[in-house]
Amino acid sequence: MKASYIEYSDTQSFSKTLLAYLSKNEELKAFYGNFPDLEGFKKQIELKQDFQYRHILVQELQRQYESISSASETVANNIASLNDSKTFTVTTGHQLNIFTGPLYFIFKIVTAIRLSQDLKQAFPEYNFVPVYWMATEDHDFEEINNTKVYGKKIVWDVPAQSATGRMSTTTMEQVVKQYCSMLGLSDNSSKLTELVENAYLKDRNLADGTRELAHALFQEYGLLVIDADKPNLKKLFAPIIKQDILEEKSFQAIDKTSEELEERGFSTQVHSREINFFYLTDEFRERIVKLDDGRYEILHQQIYFTEEELLNEIAEHPERFSPNVVMRPLYEELILPNLAYIGGGAEIVYWLQLKRNFEQYQIPFPILVPRNSAMITDDQTAGKVFRLDLTFKSVFKPLNTLKNDYVKRHTKHRLNLRDEWMELNSIFGKIKLRAHKIDPSLGPSTDAVKARLKKAINNLEKKLLKADKKNHEDALVQIERLKDRLFPGGGLQERSENFATLYIKYGDEFIPELVKHFNPLDFKFSILY
Repeated sequence: MKASYIEYSDTQSFSKTLLAYLSKNEELKAFYGNFPDLEGFKKQIELKQDFQYRHILVQELQRQYESISSASETVANNIASLNDSKTFTVTTGHQLNIFTGPLYFIFKIVTAIRLSQDLKQAFPEYNFVPVYWMATEDHDFEEINNTKVYGKKIVWDVPAQSATGRMSTTTMEQVVKQYCSMLGLSDNSSKLTELVENAYLKDRNLADGTRELAHALFQEYGLLVIDADKPNLKKLFAPIIKQDILEEKSFQAIDKTSEELEERGFSTQVHSREINFFYLTDEFRERIVKLDDGRYEILHQQIYFTEEELLNEIAEHPERFSPNVVMRPLYEELILPNLAYIGGGAEIVYWLQLKRNFEQYQIPFPILVPRNSAMITDDQTAGKVFRLDLTFKSVFKPLNTLKNDYVKRHTKHRLNLRDEWMELNSIFGKIKLRAHKIDPSLGPSTDAVKARLKKAINNLEKKLLKADKKNHEDALVQIERLKDRLFPGGGLQERSENFATLYIKYGDEFIPELVKHFNPLDFKFSILY
């Protein structure tokens, strides 16, 4: 593959808040810790030196990897290295999308891998381990039960239950068959079929199936895949669970931060609740709310706790208390020797709402690193971009703008009436002067006539452009097809298409090419072809 890079702002696809963060906007500095550059990482290593749960973390990861079908020495070494005070993690997280979901699932993990490599080169005396944190406790099944291959949506259509990570994959046989039937016949499609069948058709839950697939794809890079829905890890979080539910500390801190961000003109992504935990069993995951009589209710389940009963439940069964979107980051940073969190644009925005909450619990706030974003095409399509007198930057413009710009560049006629309008404008100046001499009140009437004429001139320019488009019809059709190819469904490729089509094309070289060309701390959008 070859690579070209453009500014994120040139894609017109990322939020004002994210762009402000990357440009070190002074208005945002209070909402994050160290910036994602080498100096920031040097400081972050010092912040995480006192991480205290290494032994527990290593034991839990070793236990989780007992079910992996193919052992990886690199992964085993990375797990063991977490016992060393000089080893740190670089983490990304995502839901358990079937078949990995959209491309950005892959991009997140590759960003974590490449950043770990870059940090090792910059700080050779330390070790850096890439981690994929599975959102196994998430219950939004409709977000993860589908994917798109060649534009066709494939859905695992079964009833949702409890946390998605606990769902059995025994009902996935038909959806796996449908997915694999889309892959065609080749060595690469056969290999991907084998990986998918091994992940989902071995009587596992979805968490273990997702770990199996991610491990198969990334094991050579030592990626660690963690499921934090485990009693041994939740025990570490229990003091914060208790304090947060009883005192509503997160609600107050995050609510105040959100107000401050909005006052400065920045968007917010999530809303904190008075209680930011769900009650989790194998059958359901429901919100915990406090009633006026002081009891705590598990919504929709007719389950109630007094304060004393709730404290006993947290002490005896911390695994039943599941953090929501604003508390999960705190849990992650508590149990990992983590330096950085790698997330998409929306994730970075909601992490900016959380710093005050980290501070009140005295947990170091991680460095926020936007995941690499990319458009992946081929030489033929890239050649067409250049033959149509476009650039990788210009193709992000709206389709109609691209067409208009093309006609204006290649027309044999002068389509604008700028010179004519300048002449008319001069004439109207004289008319207005004459009218003013007769009656000063006629000035607005003259301006109104001028405005109507200007509008008519603009409309005529549009008609001239529209008429000349017929002379460039073939090129404009090619531009339209090019846009459809590069932006499936009108959006970024990475947000809709699954990695399968690219894996079939590039095989085992696909992920190494991404690792090679992604540059996490450059903050550029990648075009690979």
